[in-house]
Amino acid sequence: MTEQGLLTDENLAHLSRLQQHLRARTGLIAASFLVGLIIGIPTSANIIRWLLTDAGLVPADTNIITLTPVEFILLQVQFGAWFGTFLVIFFLVLEGAWRAKIWSHVRSPGLLVTSTAFSVLILASGGIYYAFEWLTPMLLDYLQKDAQAAGLTTEWRLNGFIGFILNLSVACAIGFQAPVLTLLAIRTDLVKREDVILRRRHIWFGTFILSAAISPPDPLSLFLVALPIILLFESSLAIDRIMGEKQSVSA
Repeated sequence: MTEQGLLTDENLAHLSRLQQHLRARTGLIAASFLVGLIIGIPTSANIIRWLLTDAGLVPADTNIITLTPVEFILLQVQFGAWFGTFLVIFFLVLEGAWRAKIWSHVRSPGLLVTSTAFSVLILASGGIYYAFEWLTPMLLDYLQKDAQAAGLTTEWRLNGFIGFILNLSVACAIGFQAPVLTLLAIRTDLVKREDVILRRRHIWFGTFILSAAISPPDPLSLFLVALPIILLFESSLAIDRIMGEKQSVSA
């Protein structure tokens, strides 16, 4: 054993096989990302217009300005790239769940994939709803009042405003996948449940680091993005314990 905790020889071997598996799935990853770009870029135009008009997210007395026409094009590409990334994660999780039989009580492979897909989409929808209906309006109002208190004008560039909303939504949609990803890692023996529990505080800290990387650069956004992910992670450990107890009883 090279190191106690998560980086054992066994886990390193699992990580090596995971890397080989991802390399073998390069075609699937590239195709999923390309489909996301093809669908996301043209769709994003209507979504951006909706965010600026009917979504009701623009605070009062706030101006949205565009300095160059390229901003709108870059936003469309960014939206398509994020959508492509989500599709890549979606299909890889489906395949991993099927191989690991993540829902052990489901006998049919078709039902297994359907259950996983349903869980991923429900969690992603919950994350987006959390971002749109609660997190984004509160943070925009907070930032506007903070700027007004400092005597600054509340004026956003188009890419900054839409990028702020998009990054929060994507961060929540991906972060809310914590239960599925945690169960997948444990059920595939990528990590052991005992190791995950032992390194729980490290995982919490890593969650804050990742949230800082994908959320807007302010402490409040960081906390509000990371906290639900940590709660979902803890719920996944409880679900895994219940599933393990049911397997022991049935055995």
